Amino acid sequence: MSKLKGILLTEGMHGMISQVEGLAKALDLDFTHHKVELDSFWKLFPPKLTPISQKVFKKINADDFDVIISCGRKSVIPSIFLKKKSSKKVVNIHIQDPKVSLDNFNFVIAPEHDGLSGNNVYQTKGAIHYLTNNEIDSHADYLKNKLDLNKDYFLLILGGPTKHYDYSEKNISNIFNIFNNLVIKNNLQGIVIPSMRTPKNIIELSKNELQQNSLVVETIDKKAYLSALSLAKYICVMCDSTSMISEAALTGKPIYVADIPTNKNDQRIRKFRELFSKLNIIKKLDNSLESWDYERLDETSRVANEIKKQLS
Repeated sequence: MSKLKGILLTEGMHGMISQVEGLAKALDLDFTHHKVELDSFWKLFPPKLTPISQKVFKKINADDFDVIISCGRKSVIPSIFLKKKSSKKVVNIHIQDPKVSLDNFNFVIAPEHDGLSGNNVYQTKGAIHYLTNNEIDSHADYLKNKLDLNKDYFLLILGGPTKHYDYSEKNISNIFNIFNNLVIKNNLQGIVIPSMRTPKNIIELSKNELQQNSLVVETIDKKAYLSALSLAKYICVMCDSTSMISEAALTGKPIYVADIPTNKNDQRIRKFRELFSKLNIIKKLDNSLESWDYERLDETSRVANEIKKQLS
């Protein structure tokens, strides 16, 4: 039986791409990805005040598809439009709150901490993503020739500045100091992995402050990220990214969250952290390390299986 064809619509941000591609892979779709570009005028308006019209966005060259998976505000109108204009039955799935009537979509996937509910809504614990356990395990050896094989590893995953969190060198240096002390105190080797949002000066700072006791990966390297997730005994993730914390939760390993002073309170992230704390997945980074167990969190596969039941 041939695969269903899918088109993926996002604004091109890594976190969004991870979610739509993760779901598409879990649904076993033959898919193409399209970056949505809105007309400069309509960028100013929320989806609920935007007409469902081709005039709103740059034409998407996709004619034959069975499933649309969209994520983010800018992809809401294109998804609804492409479904309506299709000559055959098309299923559209939106990830995150679309801020329009949920009836415009067959399925809506939103994290539990967003509080969105409806007959066609699947709530997830954290963010869905593109990682799988098989993919993580298959890359375990990638970093081994750069590491001390006689030690356990403590992985630090760096995020980047947001409107809520200030990635000043002072704030990040404080975290590096705690991390480095834990590495030394527990006779570990650190592994530092940047993300696409990590500023260059923070990567340089990590080299200056951590390189003596840690392997610092200086570039965006997916294989290094997967290898580090596989090899690490402990994981620390910066507090700015629910996506990276959700990805790390796939491993079942202890996850510490490193706090950065906030510019502005974020109720969504607070609720997310409260949920993950109750699930015994995360603890706040402090001056001691411990091990604990929890059930590996694979919400992408769970939701995909539920949707497959509805599609069959």
